[in-house]
Amino acid sequence: MVTALVVILVLIIVGGLVAVGRSLRVVQQYEQGIVFRFGRVLPGTRGPGLTALRPIGDRMQKVNMQIIAMAVPAQEGITRDNVSVRVDAVVYFRVVDPIKAVVNVQNYMFAVSQQAQTSLRSIIGQSEMDQLLAERDTVNRELRQIIDEPTEGPWGIRVERVEIKDVNLPEGMKRSMSRQAEAERERRARIISADGEYQASKRLAAAANVMARDPAALQLRLLQTVVEVAAERNSTLVMPVPVELLRFFERYAPAPPPPAQPPPPLEDTGDAELAAAEAAAEVGGAPPVPEIAEAPVPQMADAPVPELDETAVPPAPTEAAADTAANGQADTAAEPASTPDGSPKP
Repeated sequence: MVTALVVILVLIIVGGLVAVGRSLRVVQQYEQGIVFRFGRVLPGTRGPGLTALRPIGDRMQKVNMQIIAMAVPAQEGITRDNVSVRVDAVVYFRVVDPIKAVVNVQNYMFAVSQQAQTSLRSIIGQSEMDQLLAERDTVNRELRQIIDEPTEGPWGIRVERVEIKDVNLPEGMKRSMSRQAEAERERRARIISADGEYQASKRLAAAANVMARDPAALQLRLLQTVVEVAAERNSTLVMPVPVELLRFFERYAPAPPPPAQPPPPLEDTGDAELAAAEAAAEVGGAPPVPEIAEAPVPQMADAPVPELDETAVPPAPTEAAADTAANGQADTAAEPASTPDGSPKP
């Protein structure tokens, strides 16, 4: 009798433990629990923590509420401008309504993957190659809208973000794009070089304007060029023609006729632009440099050159006169100074 009571008590304790084990469930912080009672879903969900269920007739299914990153397999397609490309992407989504995700979709992970693949092929056909390469943000937003439209309402799944990872192009298209980029870089280089030549020409014109106002500046620039050439230590020495010699010939050259109207004044060939560029480049606004007044260069008076009279200069002897003079001198030397009788010769 006692043994039977002990066995019954042990069975009751074991059954109670089994009932308690079937009634208690633990839901994690990142999960939501859905309770099915005799096959029907109870309204509402069970939050994280310890949850008690009926031991008979209740069944709980847990749904992960974390953001899931799903890689979309690479899809091949032809863009709107007839270029064959291969594009792969990644989709970030999460469950916002666990009841819809469990009841309305058999396997929401597989469903989202298939929807992402078909949407990716559709967006490839609607876009151009330049948009896939340069306008990634616009393509990502359009792809997200296409995937999220049929999933959030009936499936209870929200697509948070879609990113295109890589766009593979054919080798021929890559070579064509590289040639295009090289041509574009060469065009920019030529434009920059031409712009530099234009600015340099304006600076040279301004320098020529200053040198034209003061001739001594040209002579100083000439001497500076001689110093630069001598610094190379070459075996060839370059000696420029002095400017004073050119002025000597210019002084005795006939003067040009006066112009019908006075020449226009010299234009400012870049001094204002140079000052504006220097003011913009300086940090802190340094005070402007005062201009140096041009000192007048003293002019030397022309020394009078005496003119020679043509009558004062004896004519040059000719060749016949020179021979006659030489013969006369020879006869004089050969003739005796006195006669045979000793008297002097007349």
